[in-house]
Amino acid sequence: MKFLIFFILFFKIVTLQAQITSERQSSDFTINESEYLERRGANVMLAHDFYPESHQGGVGIIQNGIRVATNGDLRLEATPGQWQPVPKVGERKVNREKQEISVRMSYPDESKDKKGFNPIDYPNLNFAYTLKVIPAGESFKIIVDLDKPLPEEWIGKVGMNLELFPGILFGKSYYMDKSLGLFNQQANGPGIQNADGSFYLEPMAQGKKLIIAPEAPEQTMIIENMDGSSMQLLDGRAKHTNGWFIVRSLIPKGATKYAIEWVITPKALENYIYEPVVQVSQVGYHPSQEKIAIIETDTNSTASKAILYRVNENGERTQVLSAMPKSWGDFLRYRYYQFDFSKVTQQGIYQIEYSEYQTRPFQINSTVYQRNVWQPTLEYFLPVQMCHMRVNDRYKVWHGLCHMDDARMAPINTNHFDGYLQGPETMTEFQPGDHVPGINIGGWHDAGDYDLRVESQASTVHGLTQIYELFDINYDNTTINQALRTVDILIPDGKPDVLQQIEHGALSIVGGYKSMGRFYRGIIVPTLEQYVLLGDPVNHSDNQIYTDIEQNSKIPLGQAGAPDDRWVFTEDNPKREINTATALASAARVLKTYNPELASDCLAIANEIWTKTQVDNPLTKVGLAVELLKTTKNKDYRKYLLQHEDIITNNVSQTGWIIGPVLPLINSTGFKENLTEAVINYFKEIESLGKKTPYGLPYEPNIWGAGWGIQNFGVKQYYLHTSFPEIFPTTYMLNAMNFILGVHPGVNTSSFASGVGSKSITQAYGVNRGDFSFIPGGVGSGTALIRPDFPELLEWPFLWQQTEYVLGGGTTDYLFLILAADNLLNKQ
Repeated sequence: MKFLIFFILFFKIVTLQAQITSERQSSDFTINESEYLERRGANVMLAHDFYPESHQGGVGIIQNGIRVATNGDLRLEATPGQWQPVPKVGERKVNREKQEISVRMSYPDESKDKKGFNPIDYPNLNFAYTLKVIPAGESFKIIVDLDKPLPEEWIGKVGMNLELFPGILFGKSYYMDKSLGLFNQQANGPGIQNADGSFYLEPMAQGKKLIIAPEAPEQTMIIENMDGSSMQLLDGRAKHTNGWFIVRSLIPKGATKYAIEWVITPKALENYIYEPVVQVSQVGYHPSQEKIAIIETDTNSTASKAILYRVNENGERTQVLSAMPKSWGDFLRYRYYQFDFSKVTQQGIYQIEYSEYQTRPFQINSTVYQRNVWQPTLEYFLPVQMCHMRVNDRYKVWHGLCHMDDARMAPINTNHFDGYLQGPETMTEFQPGDHVPGINIGGWHDAGDYDLRVESQASTVHGLTQIYELFDINYDNTTINQALRTVDILIPDGKPDVLQQIEHGALSIVGGYKSMGRFYRGIIVPTLEQYVLLGDPVNHSDNQIYTDIEQNSKIPLGQAGAPDDRWVFTEDNPKREINTATALASAARVLKTYNPELASDCLAIANEIWTKTQVDNPLTKVGLAVELLKTTKNKDYRKYLLQHEDIITNNVSQTGWIIGPVLPLINSTGFKENLTEAVINYFKEIESLGKKTPYGLPYEPNIWGAGWGIQNFGVKQYYLHTSFPEIFPTTYMLNAMNFILGVHPGVNTSSFASGVGSKSITQAYGVNRGDFSFIPGGVGSGTALIRPDFPELLEWPFLWQQTEYVLGGGTTDYLFLILAADNLLNKQ
């Protein structure tokens, strides 16, 4: 008996010790299977991301479910901007025995030195170093080892930076040794100029130990510099509007090993668990469509019941459905469940509760997609983006009449900082610097950059043409006057807005072609000073055609006579030429009675491109052949498609959605049978892709949010369904639409379409991002992936990879999906 008691006590002691050890291990940082440091409530990534220009790279910290810091690395400036030099990133190495993650870094990065998208020349500095993160209990260390000491002239210039996300720090406090203060909403002086004349703000604080947000346990973080020298807390927004707060310490003179040693303690909430999130369409659902709420939970949590309530007129809520959600499994870093309420069809306003989470109200209604969903894009976003116009909106002017001095021929052998390349010749009769007439008309500004990319113009024209033809949208709520170059939002003029927008895009493309004898590649400001302008683009230039005389070259930008005209670039790109001609071939149909002269020009140019543009891959011309066949009914285009039947059917994932709608015009039983067989096999691939995520479609973002690709996927699914209804259901198209409207990964369930639904992106990367505002109907790039497994959609307007409005396919694909859903569901 005594032996039994002893054994029981011994077992309890061993169990308790194991439990204590387990709890200690869960509270200590270790290297997980995804090769980053992990403890419950905190993660530290090293070099999983490679986009420091937009605050993704180096050492990154996720604390209690929020990414709080990033770009922990050596930089050559105290508060670097988008185009400053960044290091070349080597291979990440994981040493589990030593519990160390390291990556080899070096300056310069030859792939970016003096290249487009990086206009700042790399300085004459060559050095290499190893950047490490090492667990240290509830803290971790950042250690930098240099191969050799910095050159004398670089002492005081190279330092370790760590960027702190401002959006969650405003109004929070900090302590730094004996200094203390608050994180301000805006950058404040005093400012100073350093030895080389560059401006920066005086440090917010200096010291050896920084404590961030001590009053907020979920955000408290401590950073200590172990070499005894001071760190600085800086406001990176002083020089760059999109900057973050920065912690920085300099590399000491003569240092190599342990040139930097920081100890960082991101406080984690005790037994932290990611709170469940219920992801639904922020707009709602048609009664007849499948309705599945996605529930995203911590892998340590247990499932509970989901409850659907109907919100009654008097504010009371009636329980409609209660059920345990179906377990889907693990995806990214979360565990997912699906709550299917498809059987609920009664019209009304609904909410879902799960645990303590409650969704915003959404509707179930047969007219759910008929108002307030697609209209903002057509009556706000597209008008606001219109170039060469003044855009009025009741008491407001979105922008003045702009860029009337377009454009000067770009200099040869030019690598523009936004990626445009002008080769050794202009490929036109115009010489570099010459004014090119006929292109100061039409077109839409691209996203937040005000340039006109020909592919954006073409895809918008093509998409709007498809929408007009398929869904008979004669909606009119905008006055567009091309003669006066004015736009008045929310004032009808008796003309279909879609047709007016198609005309506006075609005027730009056709104008460029007729003037230069080829398509432009793009039209963009020549200087970085102009490029970073936020606000009214009327301030880009003086709207006067530049007179190339010596005294004018020194006039400040924006003042009369200045050399501020935009540049027009050309290129030899057969694929882009074909795609642009495809848009014109389609526009020729719908403009035939609205603007016959423009329609004739569109068709003539499309035919000319068909004849003269040679391509290596016949697939490149399939889309143009289809549009010319639809527009002209010329059998030569049918013949081309039949001649390339094998390559079309062998690449059905690219061609099936394009060819399906014109099978009656091709009128070949054998061709249809072969294509149908290929489509059946392709559907199996789509089914497989749909099972990879709980959202019923592929979500595989690179750097940018996957919203654009998913919308385009949805549009293709519409064509596959309508062409092969017995093979392709509407499921994947509707899943794509729901993804954009709120059923997507991450805690932020906003609709990607600003101003659409009960919750949407209202801080977006549009032309008014400097005002922390949005443009109704603009569609953001969407939830991005912070590698390897953290989905993120921040409430912050300066992250283009998450919230940049997308012209072209991103805009028209959204319009298309909403109208297609309404059309198909109400037919059913």
